[in-house]
Amino acid sequence: MKKILFLTIITISCNIFAQNNPAITGWLINNTGITGRHYVAGNSTPIVDAVQANVQTVQYNTTHSYISATGIPAYITGPFQDGNPSLATAQNKIFKIPLGPVQGTGTVATTGGNIGVFKNGVSLFDYRDGVAWNNTTGAICGGPGSPQCPGGPMATQTWNRDAIPAERAGFDCAKAHPAMGNYHHHQNPSAFNLDLTVLSNVCSAYPSDGLYVINPSQHSPLLGFAYDGFPIYGAYAYSNTDETGAITRMKSSYQLRTNTTRTNGPAINQVVGTQTFFNGYFREDYEYVAHPGDPTYLDSHNGRICNTPEYPFSLYPSGIYCYFTTVDANHNSAYPYVVGPTFYGNITVSTVTTVPSGTTTLANTTFNNADFKVTIAPNPASEFIAIQTQMAEQDMNVELINELGQIVKTSKILQGSTLSIIETDNVYNGIYFVKIYNGTNFQTHKVIVNK
Repeated sequence: MKKILFLTIITISCNIFAQNNPAITGWLINNTGITGRHYVAGNSTPIVDAVQANVQTVQYNTTHSYISATGIPAYITGPFQDGNPSLATAQNKIFKIPLGPVQGTGTVATTGGNIGVFKNGVSLFDYRDGVAWNNTTGAICGGPGSPQCPGGPMATQTWNRDAIPAERAGFDCAKAHPAMGNYHHHQNPSAFNLDLTVLSNVCSAYPSDGLYVINPSQHSPLLGFAYDGFPIYGAYAYSNTDETGAITRMKSSYQLRTNTTRTNGPAINQVVGTQTFFNGYFREDYEYVAHPGDPTYLDSHNGRICNTPEYPFSLYPSGIYCYFTTVDANHNSAYPYVVGPTFYGNITVSTVTTVPSGTTTLANTTFNNADFKVTIAPNPASEFIAIQTQMAEQDMNVELINELGQIVKTSKILQGSTLSIIETDNVYNGIYFVKIYNGTNFQTHKVIVNK
């Protein structure tokens, strides 16, 4: 597969009917039977797994939704090229999500392990990876090949390693990896190769597409919910909190400190063995700086109270608290990445083993929007045509049609995916049409092949 070079283009009102609550309707339900797929290093053909992907069922009552999911995404996982022997395996969780999340004290810190769940049932972790600095020994503790940290692998130390720069080599194309089978994202869940500055070349050999595509001209979609029940969005939103203003990037209010030493820790850029402790290696290298008067900068929890397409002003005049998956100007993940270092609300999400009686099961949705947005790139094309859409709720068929109306190539955009690639190395130069359709809804776009 050729490398893709293009850039893609508080309080809940009691008057809201439960069945319209995004905590019920915002999930990616598997209604096609699609299963997970994974790569192993050295093989660019994905292996099909016998595990249902995305969310299996959504059930709800007047107070909660119950989300049954395997924790396996529809996009391809792996490989994890830092020596991680784990694969993404079924977690089979039932998440109990409150329909009316409540503001908390704002002092409850995020922890290691699950702190949220994305719309496809995949787990969210915070910044940490269980590795820290032990000032007594003057060395790293935790992680493979290192002694255990005082208090255990998930105990908070003075200097806690940031997983995003430290474990980049082990993330797959979708910027995620498993911990003992629990596949999870620490950061913005879009593919590495669609960032404006590409920090990892894993997508070149093992392409995948992540949970969504960053689009600077559109409000980012609802991506999931934190464990306090408040929603998580992508990187772009309305500049104003009341659903007005231009679409703009939501910015983290955390920045790197300028000091050159760390109290009870290594100096900035100190080298111990093969490790360099650069500024940003540890979470504590960051400091919070408020930006009063600028609603595009987020608060200390990495969110703001605002309106969104799923929580419009007409229904939520007081807005709702939303977290955002922050990125920098190059679309590279920016600390604190999603949620943290503390929660805005009370921790109310839990996992249960059974769903209580009296719940309603949400019916599977069908694809019925003929105005879905499609990007065709490059155009003119030489080696390949990339067809990019928003997240597919059902499988979509893709056909490459010549001027005589003959179908010369076919492909699919699978449910839970956003991308299809058609190779053009054995296609003649000329004018073609790309048809994308599902059922009675379709779009057709002209493309030129010029090799």
